Amino acid sequence: MNAPDPTRSLFLEAMGEAPGRGRLAGRRILVVGAGQRATGDNDAQGNGRAIARLAAREGAHVAVADIDRQAAAATVLLIRAEGGRADPVIADVSVPAEVERMVAEAHRVMGGLDGLVLNVGVSGLPNGLAGQQPDDWDRVFAINVRAHMLACKAAFPLLEDGASIVLISSVASIRPGGMKPAYDASKAALAGLGRHVAMEGEPRGVRCNVLMLGMVDTPMGRAASAGNPNRAKRWVPFGRQATSWETAYCALFLLGHESSYVNGHLMVMDGGRTTIRNT
Repeated sequence: MNAPDPTRSLFLEAMGEAPGRGRLAGRRILVVGAGQRATGDNDAQGNGRAIARLAAREGAHVAVADIDRQAAAATVLLIRAEGGRADPVIADVSVPAEVERMVAEAHRVMGGLDGLVLNVGVSGLPNGLAGQQPDDWDRVFAINVRAHMLACKAAFPLLEDGASIVLISSVASIRPGGMKPAYDASKAALAGLGRHVAMEGEPRGVRCNVLMLGMVDTPMGRAASAGNPNRAKRWVPFGRQATSWETAYCALFLLGHESSYVNGHLMVMDGGRTTIRNT
């Protein structure tokens, strides 16, 4: 991806080369899962890191939350290198007390909270129903759903009126993506959680929307393709997977005031794969 290509719907924004436009100027955004999965592949960038970098590029002060201290620090360095404002927050969201501390720390470090992005999640084991074990199922739901609920609960009293929450989900919630029932079910649960959060937040203008992703070229996506060769052989729109920057621009829209009347919404970003083709 060295140059824009309209036939592939590939532009400067998709490559992370578009300049900031001040769309989040003065906002304070907590991005959970903004570190980077360590794979040794430096070409791919995770969705959380891209969201944090773009939010900062657009003028926000960003709290970069992750379980991995080094990964969070690396994202902070990237943001600061571009002249942005960012601070690391380290937390294990599978531990309820850590979620509450994470939100409180982000609020304290930034002096307020105007937005929350929950990008954290695990994929679970590809064992189908027959291979599901209660402990594995509970771990997936603890990270993929419970952590989101607890973060929203902790953030609600701290969020400014007019704030925005974005839950990162997957099209696996509406179309089975593999032999991972815990993953599919947990991502589907985010739709219900998002609607409820949107309902409770509406009187204060606090919006909540769910961003459902298709195939994105991230470290996690590449690992999934390596473990399932058929995944990489599927038809993908425009002849390419999405970039993490495209995820970030969708999240940016939902975070910003441009989407002020979008609430309780499920936004699908998959290039049309779930709607225009059956393969």
